Order: sequence, then structure tokens, then C-alpha cells
Amino acid sequence: MMRSLMAGVLLAAGALVPSVPATAAVPALVADTPVSRNGQLRVCGLKLCNQNNQPVQLRGMSTHGIQWYSSCIKTASLDALAYDWKADILRISMYIAKDDGGYEADPRKFTDMVHSYIEEATKRGMYALVDWHQLDPGDPNLYTAKAKTFFAEIAERHKNKNNIIYDIANEPNGVSWAQVKSYAEQVIPTIRARDSDSVIFVGTNAWSSLGVSDDRDESDVVNNKINAPNLMYTFHFYAASHKQEYFDALSRASTKIPLFVTEFGTQNYLGEGANDFTWSKKYLDFLKSKQIGWINWNFSDDWRSGAVFKEGTCSGSSFTGTSKLKEAGIWIRERVINRSL
Repeated sequence: MMRSLMAGVLLAAGALVPSVPATAAVPALVADTPVSRNGQLRVCGLKLCNQNNQPVQLRGMSTHGIQWYSSCIKTASLDALAYDWKADILRISMYIAKDDGGYEADPRKFTDMVHSYIEEATKRGMYALVDWHQLDPGDPNLYTAKAKTFFAEIAERHKNKNNIIYDIANEPNGVSWAQVKSYAEQVIPTIRARDSDSVIFVGTNAWSSLGVSDDRDESDVVNNKINAPNLMYTFHFYAASHKQEYFDALSRASTKIPLFVTEFGTQNYLGEGANDFTWSKKYLDFLKSKQIGWINWNFSDDWRSGAVFKEGTCSGSSFTGTSKLKEAGIWIRERVINRSL
């Protein structure tokens, strides 16, 4: 799973302000978009379903930490994601810890950035996944009060939109599932008091591995579910690191609880190194068969192999096609576009 990244990336990423102004121009309105087709999503049984109660599999991309790579989230790149890649969903990854330069460093600024990115996804007909990207420290309970403050404002402002999904705990770690559940049971009512029907995602224990990274398994979650409607549990994998044991846990859990893969990579758990497309394909083929949505990490030009763009791309304005993509980016883009894969 994605651990904390080197602080030095701050120097390469530029200012901590949104790259997309509120008045950014976008292409002429596209009538046929993921949101226009599917509308308000809901959880029906083990599936994510659209406004017509038909199961849907969303495919899309996650930003890198918005404190580091806001330069990669701008008009041209978001247009490429929506209209060239034809992505369904943008995951807005807001790190939390002050040591990571995240939300704690300036709550007002980062909340405003998330508001801005939600509007940009909405303009383009994509779903916006608001990611409370807690990672280190790994206990989400340390941030409960701050999470309530943040999600209360997000939910209040965007409650009338039909494209918002809330991800209230990215990768809980160093804690039991019972502790994660306790946190979720405090934060979910804060959202529901303002937004009664949007889907909420909850990260699972051991870096959203269903417990496998702590030598446990999915039974902790399956046997102690959160009593809340329109809720899904998240699973993360990095194909070069997380193989049969992780795959088997995902497979078993998929018959018991609604799941969404909110983060995965074709590399190792640090998002770097060689791509393992064999295991990546095995996972994505399975997710397609189960209609489980997925989001790839990440839509940036970070030096690591897990960033889809070549280094330096985000300083320019060319994001369409494949010329600016790394090997993993080409592979992922093809699978976002081509739903037969």
C-alpha cells in the first residue's frame, strides 16, 4: 500500500493552490456523460447501482496528494481524463497529516481546494470521490473531530449534487477493524445529517487490504459490518506486491459485502518498480466479472512508475493520447476507455 512519500516532492510540485480556477473554461457541454447516464448512485445488495437500479462498474483515476501535485489537476488534464480517457470518476486525494503538508497544515485552504475539484468533476459529468486520505498515523480515530468538520462542510455544500461519493478513511493501519468501525460510526451520521443518499466508502483495516497485510482476513469485516445503508467497503492492491492471498480475500469478500477498489497500482506497494501486468489483468478481469469499480493510483507526473504521466508533463498543456504517458499509463488508459477489457 502507499506509505508516506518523501517530503522532497513538495519542492517539485509547486504551490499549494488549485490549478483550476473556478471560472476555467471547458469544452462545449457533453450530453452523454457518466453522471447523465447513471445519475444518483446507490448500493443495491452487493453492487453499486445507478438511478435505474442497474449495476454499474465505475473506472477512473485518483489524483496524487493535492498538496504536492495540484499542477496536474487543471483544465487540460481534466478535459483529457473526462473526454479522452472517458473516465467515470475522479478521486480527490487530500492527505491529512501536517507532516505530509496535508489538511492539518491549512484546513481552510485544503477544504476550498476540494470544493474546487468537485466543481470541476461535476462540470465534466464525472463522479467526484472525496478522499479523506489518512495514512500516517494510521488510526482514523485520531482525526475524528477534524473529519466531522470537513465532511460536514463538504456534505452541506454539495448535498444537492448527484455525483458525490465520500471516502471517509483511506488506509487505516495499525488498528483493528473494530476501531475503524467505531470511527466510521461517528463520521457517517455527520454526513447523513446533511446528505441522506450519497454513497459512503469506508477503508478496511491493514491499509484497506481487508486485514491481509496484518496476517488477518476479510472475516473481521464480514462478521462485524457497519449498520448503515448506501455503504461500501474499500480494497486496495498493488499487483507486484499483493498476489494470491490478497486476491483470494477479495474474491471471498465479494460474495459477502459490497466492495469498491478505490486505489490500485500495477507496481509494488510503494507505487514504484516494475509493472506486473499479469497480476494486474487477473485482478481487473475479476473486478469486471463482479462489476466492482476501480480507481488507479495516480494521475500525476511523479517520478515513480505508478504515476501515469512522464515527468514534466504537468508543466505543459498536452495530456491527450499516449505520447505523454508512461508504460502503466498507456495500459491503464486503454482499460478506462475500453470497457470490454
